[in-house]
Amino acid sequence: MLNILIIGAGGREHALAWKFAQDARVRQIYVAPGNAGTANMQRVRNIPLTRVSDLLTFAKQNDIGLTFVGAEALLVEGIVDTFQAQGLTIFGPDQQAAQLEGSKRFAKDFMHKYGVKTAAYAAFHELDAALAHLHDCPYPTVVKASGLAAGKGVVICQNQAEAEAAVRAMMEKRRFGEAGAEIVIEEYLDGYECSLLSFCDSRSIVPLVSARDHKTIGENNTGENTGGMGVIAPHPRFGAAEMDAFRRDILEPTLRGIQAEGMNFAGVIFFGLMVTVRGVYLLEYNMRFGDPETQAVLPLLDSELLDAVQAALERRLDANVFRWKDAHACCVVAASKGYPGDYRTGLPIHHLEQARFYAQVFIAGAKYSDGQYLTSGGRVLNLVGVAQTAAEARQKAYDAIARVQFDGITWRRDIGA
Repeated sequence: MLNILIIGAGGREHALAWKFAQDARVRQIYVAPGNAGTANMQRVRNIPLTRVSDLLTFAKQNDIGLTFVGAEALLVEGIVDTFQAQGLTIFGPDQQAAQLEGSKRFAKDFMHKYGVKTAAYAAFHELDAALAHLHDCPYPTVVKASGLAAGKGVVICQNQAEAEAAVRAMMEKRRFGEAGAEIVIEEYLDGYECSLLSFCDSRSIVPLVSARDHKTIGENNTGENTGGMGVIAPHPRFGAAEMDAFRRDILEPTLRGIQAEGMNFAGVIFFGLMVTVRGVYLLEYNMRFGDPETQAVLPLLDSELLDAVQAALERRLDANVFRWKDAHACCVVAASKGYPGDYRTGLPIHHLEQARFYAQVFIAGAKYSDGQYLTSGGRVLNLVGVAQTAAEARQKAYDAIARVQFDGITWRRDIGA
């Protein structure tokens, strides 16, 4: 029997705990710090810890057999290195490999070095140099904060004025904090996006079910970027030809680069892709499960997640450790009014039990206090419908979200449309 520690506080971590809790080999799951969803699960307990040193002490004192890192910040800080130095089993990239997410400049340089198909780019840590570069850019162009920005640090600019405003907001006004101290300006790619989670053991990379994220706050891909307003899986347009191109132009050179750089880890690589008429391009790496992609993909996994994690840790990963349902998933995010900007918290959430009649409910930004669910974040709930067809899955998700109520609740009406 195994004790598991999951690190993170969002809907992704609720989904991970939900999946691990279905495995009879798991004795107890701890989630640090967790949320209202993980607070009310059997064999699951929240612990109010966020610092690496405190998590390390807890793991050693509570016979933790596996630590699974959901959130990215501690990976970049080096939690995997710290745990491994103490002989503890932890799933995730070491600090070196985590830089593939922690620094977009590092990631783009890695892609260029090992022939990963990606957009042309230039990186800057000085404002004047970045502004000068914009004079010669083709437009549209893309401005990205190089550091961690919770999925929000990307701005597509239609002209030089918009690009200058985006650069100043990141580098001068620090809109995304220190994440914008360095920026990447890159070629705009026209096509459709695809999220492809995968497991990696540094000997092989195995893709999971493809997914389509909906990043912007508004319908028809309008408004500001968010952490993700909904997901469908599998991606309806990402077929065998696109998968072949991904393997050839992105997966295989990425694996060669990981091996050449001595990145020896077992963890997740999230490939953010753009599919164009010129082929499949890599937009970015994330070195952990995506949110909300995880909430749509895990309900489609028909085998035990623990089997795949152990196979990766033992460096025997292959596609056979995953078994998938012949089904579709649609995840719709219920957000607070004002997100991704300012929003209110502490608002009572009503009728969750009614929503659970129609779909799986993963809680993201909510706390449980005095027998009541209260909002605590911008993205509050994930409503996930699973069915034999994409249309049925979508209907379940929207039937569920229509039952939930809290002041200012908002969601996109076109997820999977």
